[in-house]
Amino acid sequence: MASQLSAIATETQVISTARLTVATKGQGFVEITRDVARFVKEAEAQEGVLLLFLRHTSASLVIQENADRDVRTDLATALARLAPADAGWVHTVEGPDDMPAHIKTMLTGVSLHVPVIDGALALGTWQGIYLVEHRSAPHRREVVLQFLGRRR
Repeated sequence: MASQLSAIATETQVISTARLTVATKGQGFVEITRDVARFVKEAEAQEGVLLLFLRHTSASLVIQENADRDVRTDLATALARLAPADAGWVHTVEGPDDMPAHIKTMLTGVSLHVPVIDGALALGTWQGIYLVEHRSAPHRREVVLQFLGRRR
């Protein structure tokens, strides 16, 4: 059976942009799903895509399970094993946790895109959007949110 592509509708009518500042308490996952959903609602988004971009190199954005905290604990453990603070890194100017933070960010990323369908984020049942702080100290992180698509 051959592949079949539906008709293509092109209607980008709006670009809405905001910045979300997230205060972290040090290493760990901060769920930002509600803040992101509020942006989609306030932008009067209907159909399109939401782009998220974190303006930092020692923290990251991920979509992960939001039902069982043990998942986030295990993910943090895995990242710590992949980039431990005591691995003899050359770059230590900002402290022993800085280079491991850069590596964890390289592995997980600083941008996401989420479809918006019928005015809502098209996340799966157990998916949440998280800012992951890879540094030990608290930080203020900035996420740029941009909706491209059609308004209500």
